[in-house]
Amino acid sequence: MAHISLPDESLPGIVGLFNFRPETAGPLQLLAETLLRGESPLTSGERELIAAYVSHLNNCHFCHTSHASAAMAHLGCDLGLIDDIKNGFKEIAVSPKLRALLNIAAKVQKSGREVREEDIAAARAEGAVDKEIHDTVLIAAAFCMFNRYVDGLGTWAPQDNEAYREMGQRMAFTGYVRYPVQADAAQV
Repeated sequence: MAHISLPDESLPGIVGLFNFRPETAGPLQLLAETLLRGESPLTSGERELIAAYVSHLNNCHFCHTSHASAAMAHLGCDLGLIDDIKNGFKEIAVSPKLRALLNIAAKVQKSGREVREEDIAAARAEGAVDKEIHDTVLIAAAFCMFNRYVDGLGTWAPQDNEAYREMGQRMAFTGYVRYPVQADAAQV
């Protein structure tokens, strides 16, 4: 049960919070849409992996699993590979450049001040350009905020990866901006 009284307790994670405050939901949805589906030299699948990885590092089950499911949809992978993100990407094909960017994202998750020149140099050595580095840092920073929003208000989350299949498909192929914000539990 959430720490605050939500109008529809059946809506998990950020979805219930969006339903609670539609006026803040719109800008947050637009931010997610821009970061994860907007113009970038990184693919949407790569950006979803960054979001899912940071969410895992923050121990935010809802955000990790929903964005990992969206990444699997973008990458054409089975949901069974969601847990591979937690295991260091042993099965999911991750380029050396993306690995270097994930390292930067992990540093941002701890503190922006953890990112060092050598981390940037390592990403550049793998072919990362300024916009990819920028987008990685911003996604990591934004997901720290999203994770703290979801967990700080004690929202609930389905535990089974399969429960996120439809949500991941919708996030990947329809997007994040939905008006009105209200959704029923079947849409989540």
